[in-house]
Amino acid sequence: MEQFFTQLTNGLAVGGIYALIALGYTMVYGVLKLINFAHGDLFTIGAYLGLTLLASLGLTGNVGTAGGIFFLVLMVMGLVGVIGILLDRAAYKPLRTSPRLSAVVSALGASIVFSNTIMLVYGPSPRVYPQGLLPTHVFYVFGLPVPIMRIIILATSLVLMIGLYLFIQKTRTGTAIRAAAIDQGAARLMGINVDRVIMLVFFIGPALGGAAGVMVGLHYGQINFTMGWIYGLKAFTAAILGGIGNIPGAMVGGLLLGVIESMGAAYISNAWKDAIAFFVLILILIIRPTGLLGERVAEKI
Repeated sequence: MEQFFTQLTNGLAVGGIYALIALGYTMVYGVLKLINFAHGDLFTIGAYLGLTLLASLGLTGNVGTAGGIFFLVLMVMGLVGVIGILLDRAAYKPLRTSPRLSAVVSALGASIVFSNTIMLVYGPSPRVYPQGLLPTHVFYVFGLPVPIMRIIILATSLVLMIGLYLFIQKTRTGTAIRAAAIDQGAARLMGINVDRVIMLVFFIGPALGGAAGVMVGLHYGQINFTMGWIYGLKAFTAAILGGIGNIPGAMVGGLLLGVIESMGAAYISNAWKDAIAFFVLILILIIRPTGLLGERVAEKI
């Protein structure tokens, strides 16, 4: 029972990271019907910016750095969000009226540029986050130990995901985003600035990815310039699993994928955990091709 609970909490923490990255994919796809293949590299940039700002801010492992880490995450989210806007302006906006394949190729090119830029700036060797930035206490839930870092990651992920969901569903700007996702032409006729909506989407998605990058650095302690590929692939899988274009689907898909991976590694084989996750994805898509919650498609009358 203890091993099961340990793997469950670990899977939920990792799944929360996948879900945050997956939201970037699903938001861009929902509005532009574009898979932003450079999104995983924006997540990597967030991890490296977090390490850079840690050194710049002089944070240590002393008690009371939680507020500094919170401020650090906000800074990284803002910076990566701005990079996301610049990516849209440079790589995607000039191709709005071009065939969809052109934007996909541009996204792949942007991914290569980002990855190589990170390698040139920080070097090809892995970088290590400082130790002791956050408390290492262990909480006991029903008598079973849960490291506080897993609780922090899961809680932060849930707060960001729920905050995004409420923003999209309950605010006027969120309504504009949903309208643009349904029909951009009709949204323009209703007075919605679609270009501003797209800019906001390219800010929010990368910002969430940047926060996930800092969490990975704090949780695992080591980052490298190629990690955006595997995390991006897992997050894209999570978005498909939940239903591409569906924000709650990306959340559920990310958490479920993390749990499946963790359980597969514990009870079957660590070497096969990725294969197990993709096998479950294929199985679910055979049964339900639009994902667990379905692709968010508007009914046009």
